[in-house]
Amino acid sequence: MLTRKQHELLMFIHERMKESGIPPSFDEMKDALDLASKSGIHRLITALEERGFIRRLPNRARALEVVKLPDSMNPTLGGRKARFEPSVIEGNLGKVASPPARGGVTDEDYVRPVSVPVMGRIAAGTPIEAIQSHSHTIAVPPEMLGAGEHYALEVRGDSMIEAGIFDGDTVLIKKQDTASTGEIIVALVDNEEATLKRLRRKGNTVALEAANPAYETRIFPPDRVKVQGRLVGLMRRY
Repeated sequence: MLTRKQHELLMFIHERMKESGIPPSFDEMKDALDLASKSGIHRLITALEERGFIRRLPNRARALEVVKLPDSMNPTLGGRKARFEPSVIEGNLGKVASPPARGGVTDEDYVRPVSVPVMGRIAAGTPIEAIQSHSHTIAVPPEMLGAGEHYALEVRGDSMIEAGIFDGDTVLIKKQDTASTGEIIVALVDNEEATLKRLRRKGNTVALEAANPAYETRIFPPDRVKVQGRLVGLMRRY
């Protein structure tokens, strides 16, 4: 049996993972549950982990995985433990699986992966040079992508670890030149350096916010920052 706050936190993490495949930061969890400090979130996460509802990924700072939901959320499973799989592709990154065997499955039942161009590396830390021409492509399940044009970038650095984005991940980006405050974007600064950060608008300025307290938020006038795309998912190799 979960307490009300434990249930609220579990569902908040679940919904955020379902939307973006990325766990919320501790600050976002604190704000969502209207708690005064992050210590309360630590206690709730520990309780959920002890009860088997979530798992902290080893060697990954504050990265979470929802293992199961309360039985009341899974009435068709007959009480069996359900495992929620976030929108993160793990394992054989970019390798196309073979179509399923013919045992009653038609070609129409097989949804082919989408080829997405990899446009070099993106800094989750100190900004690096602007996005390059694509070097290769990766295969992405179509359900991870919505309408519009997409590209992928290889992450270098640790400034977004509290958003569940780690060095070596491949992020999937929807190409667009506008974004809402709070979204994680590819930002081009002064037309020469690119970085992956959370967008914040503060008055007449644009803030590029890291998800790691070791990095400072960088603030610019709006004419120095161009939005190159919005994060929609990520792929990870172990």
